[in-house]
Amino acid sequence: MNKPMIAPSVLSADFGRLAEEIEMINQSEATVIHVDVMDGRFVPNISLGIPVVKAIKKHARKPLDVHLMIVEPEKYLSAFAEAGADWLSFHIEATAHAHRHLQQIRQMGLKAGLAVNPQTPVHLLSDLMHDIDLVCLMGVNPGFGGQAYIPRTTEKIIQLRELIKQHGVHTLIEIDGGVTLQNAAAIHRAGADVLVAGNTVFNAENPTLAISQLSHV
Repeated sequence: MNKPMIAPSVLSADFGRLAEEIEMINQSEATVIHVDVMDGRFVPNISLGIPVVKAIKKHARKPLDVHLMIVEPEKYLSAFAEAGADWLSFHIEATAHAHRHLQQIRQMGLKAGLAVNPQTPVHLLSDLMHDIDLVCLMGVNPGFGGQAYIPRTTEKIIQLRELIKQHGVHTLIEIDGGVTLQNAAAIHRAGADVLVAGNTVFNAENPTLAISQLSHV
């Protein structure tokens, strides 16, 4: 089994030292930089938007994994692509036209991601599997960092891994929320490729070491 890809979530970073925080990720074993975008409507919180993504991109030497937790994501796909997203995910629950939006993201040359809330069954993705580069499974209810991992997420990883196998595709499974040094190995063994980590990285005494530990579980 390949080692997991680590995606530090800048939602937990110190925004007063943003350039330094991004440089730490640049020099670490992280694969991508995870950027959560919240609109206060799809989730009960508001977070960074297009100008901050542009600012992060100026300093980033690793791809930006932008996760849109917003309603009407189709209105902003091209704007986030222009701002610097390399991977771009939106929520299946936020739109009735997921297939169209996945195609649009791919046409812009980005990895197309589909995010899935805890209550949404993964079998709903079956007809879309050939259009998805990345499934972002939420390990918590989206909106706030620092929540505990929902145990049933592991079962959903196994179900999604089987769905990927059935369709003969190479879709990445990303887990966003509740990833810690204590559960990362089990999550990876279940079939997750990408581990998003916010507090686990940025609240650590040595964030670079925390990223390294996560990448070698």
